[in-house]
Amino acid sequence: MAYAEKVYKVRNGVKTKQFTWRSRYKRPDGTWGSEPGFPTKKLAEEYGEQQEAAIRAGRWTDPELLRTPFGTWAREWMAAKAPRGNTASTRWDRLETHIFPRWEHTPLQAITWFDAEQWANGLDCDDVTATQCLTIMSSILTGAVDKKMLLVNPLAGRRRSRTAEAKEQQAEREQDKLWAPPEIVLQLARRAGPLDGMHILTVAFTGLRWGESLAVRSSSLTERMEHDFTCPALAVRQEVAEYRKRGPAGEKLGMVVALEPVKTRESKRTIDVPPFLAALLASYVEGRTQEFLFVTRGGDHWRRSNFGRQVMRRHADGQKAVEKTRGRAAKAAVPPLMVGLTMRALRHTHDTYQEQIGVKPSLAFEQAGHKRPGIKSVYQHPTPEMRRERLQGLEEIFQRAMRSLGWSEIWPSS
Repeated sequence: MAYAEKVYKVRNGVKTKQFTWRSRYKRPDGTWGSEPGFPTKKLAEEYGEQQEAAIRAGRWTDPELLRTPFGTWAREWMAAKAPRGNTASTRWDRLETHIFPRWEHTPLQAITWFDAEQWANGLDCDDVTATQCLTIMSSILTGAVDKKMLLVNPLAGRRRSRTAEAKEQQAEREQDKLWAPPEIVLQLARRAGPLDGMHILTVAFTGLRWGESLAVRSSSLTERMEHDFTCPALAVRQEVAEYRKRGPAGEKLGMVVALEPVKTRESKRTIDVPPFLAALLASYVEGRTQEFLFVTRGGDHWRRSNFGRQVMRRHADGQKAVEKTRGRAAKAAVPPLMVGLTMRALRHTHDTYQEQIGVKPSLAFEQAGHKRPGIKSVYQHPTPEMRRERLQGLEEIFQRAMRSLGWSEIWPSS
């Protein structure tokens, strides 16, 4: 039975006549819990009775756990999780850079949606990162609810109201989204040469993600056989992830470039390859000794930033003329093809081509590795005829571009 007891204040080591009330109540394990600081006996008793009522109803949360600092619980939660390396690295980066400076020492029970939203809107980072920070916090607080450290997650199911500045940033990103006409893709592939150009061409006409493209092996080239339909295909099962490895407590252990399973169930897929690309890949594979098809000259996995700087920026953005100096040969100017074009934009390019040739949604989502929303994802499925139409459409896009450029080969034999 809950009760209250006096707690006398002490000043300079001497007990005074001033006092407050402490609530005492029976905890689930039979020990006595306490909560000090009540101004009256009645309030202390009512608090204790509320705790015992919650215990009997099975909805009690230990007040001590409610006061756990967010940072303490976040580290425990992170240590208990085992996501892909890149996911863990991103979470730690967001925690250390943005979340901990504001919330590390805040008690779990003191976090509110109002404060969290205002904080996110005031972060000095891009809008996507700010939203991602809230998502990570919400996942951690959900874990606290599961462990009965919180009654409810104050961030669960809430939609962030963006500031005018954030909306402007989002509009700018929409304008910056690029896709490349097929003539640009072919010119870029030629300019990059047969090795890196084959990488560029494959991404533009299959929609592979960057990490997925790095994991392509000779054994990835396969064949789809479905009913009376057969076509060359590319099996996507792994990707190459680039991230900073972290220890259980978040300690930095160096950069890692390593194979991982693809992130989602939808990403594990088989991509139908149009005839022109199948022929080029078959020729490309012949005589290669490296395990992976798209690698650096040294046979290592590309780093995203290195490929962007050495290949995409150099060939897509063009180069200024370089005058001859001692120890350096002269170089002619190279005109730009499409400034700012990236491998991610080439993935957008593939899906844009699919829309252009009218690929049915069930097949378009499958080939891009996206989860299709809604009930139609349950009832509608790709058919062999849909697959034929898609491959014919992509083949025609390629052949039309070749005719437009007046080419018979992408990389002329010399």
